[in-house]
Order: sequence, then C-alpha cells, then structure tokens
Amino acid sequence: MIAHTKLNNKNKSKLALMIGLLCAGASIGQVQAEQSITQALKDGTAAVDLRLRYENVEQDTNDANALTLRTLLGYTTGSFKGFSAKIEVEDTRIVLGEGDYTVGPSGYNLGQYSVIADPEHTELDQGYVQYQNENLTARFGRQVIAMDSHRFVGHVGWRQDRQTFDGVSVKYAPSKALTLNYAYLTQRNRIFGEDADLDSKDHLINASYKTSVGTFVGYSYLLEVDNETDNSLDTYGVSFNGSGKLADTTILYGAEYATQSSETDTTDFDADYLMLEAGVKLSAVTVKLGYESLGSDDGQYGFSTPLATLHKFNGWADMFLNTPAQGLVDVNVTVAGKLAGGGWSVVYHDFSADEESDAIDDLGSEIDVSYVRKFTGGYAAGIKYAAYSGDSGIQDTDKFWLWGSASF
Repeated sequence: MIAHTKLNNKNKSKLALMIGLLCAGASIGQVQAEQSITQALKDGTAAVDLRLRYENVEQDTNDANALTLRTLLGYTTGSFKGFSAKIEVEDTRIVLGEGDYTVGPSGYNLGQYSVIADPEHTELDQGYVQYQNENLTARFGRQVIAMDSHRFVGHVGWRQDRQTFDGVSVKYAPSKALTLNYAYLTQRNRIFGEDADLDSKDHLINASYKTSVGTFVGYSYLLEVDNETDNSLDTYGVSFNGSGKLADTTILYGAEYATQSSETDTTDFDADYLMLEAGVKLSAVTVKLGYESLGSDDGQYGFSTPLATLHKFNGWADMFLNTPAQGLVDVNVTVAGKLAGGGWSVVYHDFSADEESDAIDDLGSEIDVSYVRKFTGGYAAGIKYAAYSGDSGIQDTDKFWLWGSASF
C-alpha cells in the first residue's frame, strides 16, 4: 500500500519558506561571487612601459641604423579565490624614418643592411590566467618564462620584441629552500614578431635548492619543434652558484655542466657544456673571471641553446647567436662598479673553437662597455658599445646603443 502525505496550509507555508530561503541564498551567493569578481577587476592595475632606442651597426660589408620605440601596455586583475589574469600588448615602431636595417625573417630590407633584430610589430605579448596560493603558482596562456641565468630559457628582454611562450607553467615551493618548476610549451614566440614563431612540444623541468653556501640546480629541457618531422633537442644539466665572505671581501663562485643530444631523421649529435666562474666583490668594484665552453661533436655540431637570452652571453655584438659547428670557448673578464648614481661595466672576451682545425681555430675577441642609470619616477637611460675583432673568416663588427625608458 502506498502512503500519501497531504500538505496542510501550515506545511505548505513552511515548504514555500524553505524554497524561498534556498533561492535567496543561491541568489545572494551568485551576487557575492559576481561582486567579488567585479571587485577583482576594479582592484586591477594598469602599466605602461616605453623604451626609445637608437642602435648602430658597423661591419666590413654592411652598416645599419635603427631608431625604434617599443610600447608595452598591460593590465593585471586583482585576485579572486587565488585566480587572476594578465594581458599585455606590445608594439614597436620606427621613429623619424630611421629604419635602415635588415630583419631577415620578416623580409624587411632583405640583404640591404646589417641585421638589427627589432621588426615593426604589434602583438599580444602576454595573456594568461593564473592561480596562486601559498606554495603554488600555475599559469595558462602566453607568458614570460625565465629560468636561472637565462642561459637555457629566457625572455630576451634586450630586444624590442621580447620572447614569450604559449603553454602551461607550474611553480611549486614547498619550503623556502626548495623550488620546483615545470612548463609545457606549445609555441615559441620569438623576437621577430609572428614571422618566426615556432610551434613546439617542449618540456621544461627545473629544480633548485638553496643552502648557506649557494644554490644547487638540476634541470632537463626536452625540446621539439612541432613541424611534422622527427626531431629532438634534449639537455640535462646541473649548476651551483654562491658567494661567501672573506674579511670585507665577497667571494663569488659558480659552476655548471650539461650534456645535450640532438636528433633528427638524418642526424644524431652529442655535445657538452661547461661553465666556471670566480670573482671578488669589493666596496666599489666587482671583478669576475669566466670560462664557458659550448662543445662540439667532431666539428659537425655545436651545443645549442635556442630558448636562451643569447644577447647576455658570448659578447653583446651577438656574433655567436648560433654556436659554430666547431663549438665555442669563451674566456672572459668582467669589471663592474658604480659611478654618478649609475652602474658601469667593462667585459673582455677571447673566443676560440672547441674543435680546432686548420681553417677554424681562433674566433676573435671582443670588448664590451656599458653605463646605465635609473632615475626616480620609473625613468632610466643607458649607453652601450661592443667592438668585435674577427678571425677565422668572421668580419669585424662594432655596435652602439643609446636608449631611454619610462615605466608607469
């Protein structure tokens, strides 16, 4: 027998009241969520970064001049339950018609002048959603990723169109000492605008541990260009960098080693990387001696770092953005200090081949000089000069930069 329950007027009133309260609670929750999201948008911050730069290149065969203005407009929302978002748009324009330079990937003035890698462009520089709590930061979308010294992964911020990546990145720091990083990249947005962007299937793994004497890092960078061919560039390495006190002097030291394999349908190469660095930091001057070897596989392949901030390494004249097949050994001395409220540095490089031959041995030398000063209100200015003296068939190259920037 089925029991039927009849609702009297009193029960009907209670039921109606309960339904009303539930609906009201849901409406209030929805309104509060909407208000919180609205508040996160209101709490957001906008940013403007401007950089006007003149660059001159003098070479044995061609010269170049460029005056460009890079504008970066950004907006970052406030946080809602750990979630936030960021968007940045980047634009570079030639100023006053000073555009006598070549940008190969875009076809701009192809073959007419020396290369200055600052094409005119407008693009989405960053656009990602982020989740963050006390120990974890996760980002999805287009983003800047830089690891350690930028030797293997960097943003190439020196160029007017900096390098970013599309993908997912996760940073987990279970303690103050230990940090774990992982990223999966589906596109490399390189420094030539959209003309040279590459689809990819890259895995970046990096773990660092801080101690009282320095920071230990282990990494695996497993790169693959997604172009329907079999290819891989796998690098495994470790590094250690630190400093210590000796009386009133700070002692600087660092070492790094990596091994790399490069495979395609038709090639299979292996090469090693080694970096050693030592220095002293006095009250007014810092002096460092460095040794860096990008090894070769029998003179057929040179150790490669395609995601690096390459301008930072092996001379500002950028003569070795692609490692020679014979490899590259860079012995360098850096002297830096403070002057008139700014910072100056002088760097000397002596280059040679890792795998010497009758035709390739000495790869030249370079002297780099710079001075940069920051001013109150977000302003900065700088001047830089690089003089490369070529050998083994590489032409002499002088480069000069003068720039000013403003950030709001």
